[in-house]
Amino acid sequence: MNIAVDWRAEAKRLTIRNQAFIGGAFVPAASGKTFPCTSPLDGAVLAEVSECDAEDIDRAVTSARKAFDTGVWSNQSPKQRKRVLLKFADLIQKNANELALLETLDMGKPISNARNGDLRAVTECVRWYAEAIDKLYDEIAPTPRTALALIEREPIGVVGAVVPWNFPLLMAAWKFAPALAAGNSLVLKPAEQSPLSALRVAELAAEAGIPAGVFNVAPGFGETAGQALGRHADVDALAFTGSTEVGKYFLKYSAESNMKSVSLECGGKTPNIVFADTADLDAAARGAADGIFYNSGQVCDAASRLLVEDRIHDRFLSRVMELAQQYRPGDPLDEKTRRGAMVDQTQTTRVLNFIEKGQQEGAALVTGGKQVRRETGGCYIDPTIFDRVENSMAIAREEIFGPVLSTISFHTPEEAVAIANDSKYGLEANLWTNDLTKAHRIARALRAGTVTINNRDGGGIEVPFGGYKQSGFGRDKSLHAIAKYTQLKTTYISFG
Repeated sequence: MNIAVDWRAEAKRLTIRNQAFIGGAFVPAASGKTFPCTSPLDGAVLAEVSECDAEDIDRAVTSARKAFDTGVWSNQSPKQRKRVLLKFADLIQKNANELALLETLDMGKPISNARNGDLRAVTECVRWYAEAIDKLYDEIAPTPRTALALIEREPIGVVGAVVPWNFPLLMAAWKFAPALAAGNSLVLKPAEQSPLSALRVAELAAEAGIPAGVFNVAPGFGETAGQALGRHADVDALAFTGSTEVGKYFLKYSAESNMKSVSLECGGKTPNIVFADTADLDAAARGAADGIFYNSGQVCDAASRLLVEDRIHDRFLSRVMELAQQYRPGDPLDEKTRRGAMVDQTQTTRVLNFIEKGQQEGAALVTGGKQVRRETGGCYIDPTIFDRVENSMAIAREEIFGPVLSTISFHTPEEAVAIANDSKYGLEANLWTNDLTKAHRIARALRAGTVTINNRDGGGIEVPFGGYKQSGFGRDKSLHAIAKYTQLKTTYISFG
């Protein structure tokens, strides 16, 4: 039986961890500096958080390296790591209300999404990699009978993970779960907009039995802490999720330091293609609305370009506009709210500037376009839809990362594919049609890491996620993610 939670009362009882977690303990930044962690719900300061810089990153990396080299985690058997990670998953599940509340207060998403969506996915992610790690086998190469070649996957060493603010704990779990399962040590740099859940989950990791120094969290700003982690010569691999612009910096940092392995999951501009022969156009409309307005459009694979076959354009767009009203922002601490706040005022202003740019370029603003709920002191934008958009316009080309939908008409399948692929991004594409042959043909033609057909669900933890082109490379989720955190060793034995 579900018991109603008074989330505002729970918020008042929260104990917020606000220091870095290095070497198994909470510690202040070496400089003593802090930065305010402000809630987008109402503009209130939640905590003053340790502002880590290069010195703190070095402390965290040194701690991670020591733990790795001593083998307290890396030399444990897969079954031993499995037991600890399963306990870790249990603790995340046990503390899911607290972690979800931290996510909502910190970045503004509805509590129902944080609790019933994100935290369930985080628990599943940790549990899945825990269960997977003792089921992976190494290889024996086909050599002459006079030799034996062993091909083994070894943990890569110290992993740096830099994650965004839109799904703070889930994006972190996609990194730390496979990295830890493979036997690595980790330094996690959460986004400065949303550091709170990462600090709490590090404490739970220690409680589960992950040894000191194996899981470190260093909050701070990208240009200081993030850059220091990317440039550190004792970091063996760097996993990043965020903008394409910042992702390119990590490639540069790797080249200028120790050529560390870099994996990137960057921006997206997902085309959502709807054909007139779609069997359930209402389902497609619901997918279109949810695809752009869920999490206030702050999703890397948000379906921000709606490509509609011209002969159904008007009635389909009318239905999407109706559904958009269900995503008007409300109180994120109300379990009935479907859409909450933007992460902060900076992002709110950025999105509003794109809306203004769309109008200046000649697109037709058909609904939304304004900041709302100003009386709360928070950061909220109405669901916004543009029609008569050209794919050359900024709102169709740039990743807005907000609740802004660009609608584009097409006449033929070939035209739809050309528009969809005319982007520097290639993270995901959505396709709606009742013609199976056409669906297969178009799916193969679309340059995207994931193509969904007649749904908006790109799959759970069991399938890989990542992109083509400037959406980055490397894959999160699935067993393919293990490759980012391991390296192959060949041992060739001759029998004389």
